[in-house]
Amino acid sequence: MATHTGITNPNTPTPVGEARPANNRSFDSILSSARSTVAFRETLNLALDSFSASKARFLLTMLGMVIGSASIILVATLGLTGRQFALSQISSIGPNMIEMQYVGGNISGPDNVSTPDNMTREDMNAVLEQVPNIVASSPMLEFHDRIAMGGGISKDTMLLGVSPQYKDVRNLKVLAGRFFDDQDSMTHTKVAVIVQPLAKALFGSEAAAIDHTISVQGIPFVIIGVFKESIQTFGMSEVSDQTILIPYSVGRYFTGSDTVKQIFFTVPDASQVEPASRRILEIIKSRHRATSVYNAFTLTEVLSVMGQIASMLTIVLTLASAITLIVSGVGIMNSMLANVQSRIREIGIRKALGATSREIRLQFLTEAVFLSLSGGLIGTMIGMSIPLGLNFFANVGIPVSWWSAVIALATSVIVGIAFGTLPAQRAAKLDPVTTLKYE
Repeated sequence: MATHTGITNPNTPTPVGEARPANNRSFDSILSSARSTVAFRETLNLALDSFSASKARFLLTMLGMVIGSASIILVATLGLTGRQFALSQISSIGPNMIEMQYVGGNISGPDNVSTPDNMTREDMNAVLEQVPNIVASSPMLEFHDRIAMGGGISKDTMLLGVSPQYKDVRNLKVLAGRFFDDQDSMTHTKVAVIVQPLAKALFGSEAAAIDHTISVQGIPFVIIGVFKESIQTFGMSEVSDQTILIPYSVGRYFTGSDTVKQIFFTVPDASQVEPASRRILEIIKSRHRATSVYNAFTLTEVLSVMGQIASMLTIVLTLASAITLIVSGVGIMNSMLANVQSRIREIGIRKALGATSREIRLQFLTEAVFLSLSGGLIGTMIGMSIPLGLNFFANVGIPVSWWSAVIALATSVIVGIAFGTLPAQRAAKLDPVTTLKYE
């Protein structure tokens, strides 16, 4: 009588209707995975052998991918550099500046006379007492007059009465002489700082304007400095080509009023601009009539819009440069079609030895992806090395987009798959009998 030992021969077929042992299923999955790994290695080795056999043709085909990938990265870098430059230029108008303006909301008096509810110097003082972290502030009054100089020369100008901190609030650049200081403001010294275009028009140069005297309503003012804005605003700010700055304490005597046209504030950090502007607006509104309207102007919204425009432009330029990769893909497809035509007999031999259509398709698709990805890698390294090299050796601070490198490599793979599919399909569909007869 036979004794059952409990040992199962793995080579014994499983009877119909019986469940396959779990250890056999596990063994089959491991074996299948091993076969897939071996097949992939063979496919990769065949791709490398094909590349080695036709180096010149493949290198020339790869050149398009190199140029295209490098172009994507360099275009993205140029776009980011332009964005950074544009935003820095706008920010230089007044770093972290808050500009308060009276918009309207007049009230009619007993005689039907409309009375504006302008801001005053006391509004600025109230804000300074209640809002912390304001590093600089300045009121601004404005009046127009015809100044007189020696020799009977006169010119229409715009005079702005501001505090010494106005220079820091508006980030002005003094080209010659100096800006008036707190001592000049406290002692009501009759000094003036004029804008660069006016200095050149009146005296020929910035330096020649210093120490000259101009007359405003018969009162002499000594020019102690010449300034300009950090960037050209083309008349879009309160500063024009005929602007003269004088101390606020002196300018208020010409207007005969304590009202101001604008009040400027600066906070230490950009993240504090919006919260501070809302608080300043609340304080000023609380000190005036409910019907009066005031506006807190900041550069935050302008910078946000400019950033969006610059980012969109960068994306458009990057996508446009990706067309180069598509053109390179056509070259890869032509090269792979010629490669299939020259290797028809090899394909037939492989099919005769048992290679499936799927393996043939995978072989040529791998070659196309290898070709495009290799060009993408080389182009990415070249494209990244230029801005990184300039930052390292010249310390120019060029922004580097790592996303552009990812896009370049991903596009290279996609191009290789898209344009390598047709040659791979054509190779897989070849009849093994016909291919073996091909000479």
